[in-house]
Amino acid sequence: MSGEGMSGWLNGKRALVVGAGSGIGRAVVDVFRAEGAQVAALERDAAKCRALRKEVPGVPVVEGDATTRSANEEAVTAAADAFGGLDVLVNCVGIFDYYKGLGELPADVLDEAFDEMFSVNVRSQLHSVKAALPTLREGKGTIVLTESTSAYHPGRGGVLYVSSKFAVRGLVTALAYELAPDVRVNAVAPGGTLGTDLRGLDSLGLAERSLGDTPGRADELAARVPLRTALSATDHAWSYVFLASDRSRGITGRTVHPDGGIGVKA
Repeated sequence: MSGEGMSGWLNGKRALVVGAGSGIGRAVVDVFRAEGAQVAALERDAAKCRALRKEVPGVPVVEGDATTRSANEEAVTAAADAFGGLDVLVNCVGIFDYYKGLGELPADVLDEAFDEMFSVNVRSQLHSVKAALPTLREGKGTIVLTESTSAYHPGRGGVLYVSSKFAVRGLVTALAYELAPDVRVNAVAPGGTLGTDLRGLDSLGLAERSLGDTPGRADELAARVPLRTALSATDHAWSYVFLASDRSRGITGRTVHPDGGIGVKA
């Protein structure tokens, strides 16, 4: 994405995007750079890391598992070494359960599926914040986590996915209270996203299934919301820009909802 015509809302900002290889995370990388930020990336998938290095040269890319302490610490160090510090942390890591209710989950894999879901969707965000916190505190930085419209409206995920995103809502509230006044903590709760590579739980045999490949997805996304629009990852990324910018310096503990207006649907 070219920076031509952009506003420079993030000029001088130094950011780390966790889960940067595809979907919303990748769009955040591109839009942040277009808005003037220096950006580093943490991504687990080796092919996506190679694509990042090829397509966005100059972006420090760490290949590693965001659910682990070591990968997050390595990524924070890489960003701080490259840029001289860190102002913004964004976590876009996620995994999906394809709307499975409790009655559909086999009892013999429930423990494994729960651990996998909460490890990816919740623990990764805790590790990211823990690793980045000392550096963010130095410059009174900001954190933007990723919730989901599923944590606000029923039927947008299964029992494990929805509960994991409710947990992220709790993280935003607790961390915003704990870290004020040094660090702001907010979230984006995207609605459905075109072109996402959100994968299913491996423990449920869904790891090779990508939500973005769902047939007729654009029409389905547009039909479910009042604005009748199917939103792209880039559409969502602008909400992260706002929360990362000084324009939102009076906001913490809050969530932006780029979801096509689903909250006003009768």
